[in-house]
Amino acid sequence: MDSFDVRISPRALEQLERYIDYTQYTLLNDTAARQIWQDALDTIERLSRSAGSLAICKSPQLQQLGYRAIRFSRHRYIMLYRIADGTAFVDAVYHELQDYEATFADELTDH
Repeated sequence: MDSFDVRISPRALEQLERYIDYTQYTLLNDTAARQIWQDALDTIERLSRSAGSLAICKSPQLQQLGYRAIRFSRHRYIMLYRIADGTAFVDAVYHELQDYEATFADELTDH
């Protein structure tokens, strides 16, 4: 079984922090905010073990770039990542109810 180094982009970390901040400061739920953070850490650990075995995204643009998605275990969030040279690069974090593939593809086009 391959092991992958996992790198979180500043953008993905900022997205995750926005979800956690919303939970902590808008919903006023410190416990849930900590649990989302822990779930993110657990997801990163899972990703380090399974990055190469997860399915490629369905969006043709994301497929062409080699993006894959991993779901958090206990919360409704998704990390979008790509693999290069034994490293999984997490480039975005979205809520699973968002049209995250289309949103991310559009954001890639805009940059």
